[in-house]
Amino acid sequence: MDEIIAKIDDQEMLSQIEKLVPFHGYLSTGAFIGLQMLKIAKRLLDIKGGERIFVTCETLNCLPDPFQILCGSTIGNKGLKILDYDKMAITINKGAEPGQDHVKGVRIFLDPEKTAKYPVFHAWYMNEKKVPHEEAISELLKAGDDVYTWEFVEVPVPVKAKKDVRLCKICGESFVSKEGTSICKGCSNK
Repeated sequence: MDEIIAKIDDQEMLSQIEKLVPFHGYLSTGAFIGLQMLKIAKRLLDIKGGERIFVTCETLNCLPDPFQILCGSTIGNKGLKILDYDKMAITINKGAEPGQDHVKGVRIFLDPEKTAKYPVFHAWYMNEKKVPHEEAISELLKAGDDVYTWEFVEVPVPVKAKKDVRLCKICGESFVSKEGTSICKGCSNK
């Protein structure tokens, strides 16, 4: 992987990789795709350093990690939402101003029609054969933005509803009730 990193002359990306690797465990192809998508979104939405962003990732694996460690967008602070669609796609938007019910965002996805121009990477993406991360990332470095498609989207701003906190009739523990239920999920799933 050191050989690949030596090919990168973008100092910001090198700094991001230095932060990402300890968090993720290694530089995976999926995490690197997340880095490239973040770079595209920053440019398209004019996101400044330290500005709060909201991310919806359409896969669980690797892709969400750059947004957590580099942007502070986590599930816990509601800056990261995971839709388990098993797609290499994200939607990113800035925070809304008071009173806004929609905000401009961008959806970016890894486009298989475009990845076909990079056979080694395409084989990794389509799971046609085992491709080492070093080889896939090397192709991504050559491709840059060329393998992605994006479109601007209107993202609805969620309304913060008051929580309906209740005591479970079975276990006695407090929980946030959805739809007026009086039994927590833990007890109802037993």
